[in-house]
Amino acid sequence: MPGSPDRAPDRAVRGRPRVVVCVPPRLRAEFFAPAVWDRLEAAAELTVLDAHTDAEALAAALPGARALITSWGAPRLEGPLLAAADRLALVAHTGSAVAPYVAPEVFARNIRVTQAGDAMARPVAEVALAFTLALLHRVHRFDHALHSGADWETASAAPPRHEIHGSEIGVIGASRTGRAYIALARALGARVSVSDPFLSVEEAEELGVHRVSLDRLLRGSRVVAVHAPATEETRHLLDARRLASMPDGAGLVNTARSWLVDEEALLAEVRDGRLDAAIDVFDTEPLPLDHPFRSLPNVLLTPHQAAGTAEGRLRLGASAADEVLRLLDGREPAHPVGPEALVRLH
Repeated sequence: MPGSPDRAPDRAVRGRPRVVVCVPPRLRAEFFAPAVWDRLEAAAELTVLDAHTDAEALAAALPGARALITSWGAPRLEGPLLAAADRLALVAHTGSAVAPYVAPEVFARNIRVTQAGDAMARPVAEVALAFTLALLHRVHRFDHALHSGADWETASAAPPRHEIHGSEIGVIGASRTGRAYIALARALGARVSVSDPFLSVEEAEELGVHRVSLDRLLRGSRVVAVHAPATEETRHLLDARRLASMPDGAGLVNTARSWLVDEEALLAEVRDGRLDAAIDVFDTEPLPLDHPFRSLPNVLLTPHQAAGTAEGRLRLGASAADEVLRLLDGREPAHPVGPEALVRLH
């Protein structure tokens, strides 16, 4: 496994720069291929924090460090922690949203911040496509019926099924993941519409999609896939009124954030069977054992694992390591973000 636990900070070992790796053991093993870790160790002295949520341990490790690699659950760099980061030049986050991990003061101090969101786009898009195909073919309904002991004839009953070729698919948000999903869906012959206030006419043409309003997208799509960011403006973007505007028998795919969908309103729509849904993200995680979603035959569930492929996680680590190596080589970061990234809440 890469790294040793909670090594004491070495301020100037052989005059080499020091890098703090705030990533727990399990994720280090998943993120950093041996060759990638070897390159990091060859370029810098590594202070590895197993207790990656421990703010005191991080504060003790930061003085003298040039770079910090963060993962989910790391303390937010602000206040006393930021004060301890006397030589810090880079925060390389192994995920996409950086707001939980860096405060505005980080940017004010001209510390560079990078993220690895590009590495997550493909696996999440593939899961969203798998969800889409399952909803179109009602695979989740058949699976639930057979597992619950229904007889063959009863298990065979389902609403009309459809092929993705020629189906109207709606995409909310032309994000990195949204664009990866669009490419996959279009490759299978879907007719794709997109609602995104920041998507230009020219970009829509390049993507091969129709740019439409959100209300029109919801009314006209057989499956709607959510790929928008979680910001103050997108809270419950899909509320009761908008969910009610979707056609009977339509499906909703959410591999983005539960923040975007009024979960209670969605529950009301799927509980009576009017809509189907495939969901990877929830208001409360872990999803409570008694949550109604768990028992509904028309709801496909996964435990927030859409981005968790072996290949994707190795790309996350490689991306963060590359950013550190670029810093130490005096090169510009490949995937920098600015203060505007803080509007994405999680």
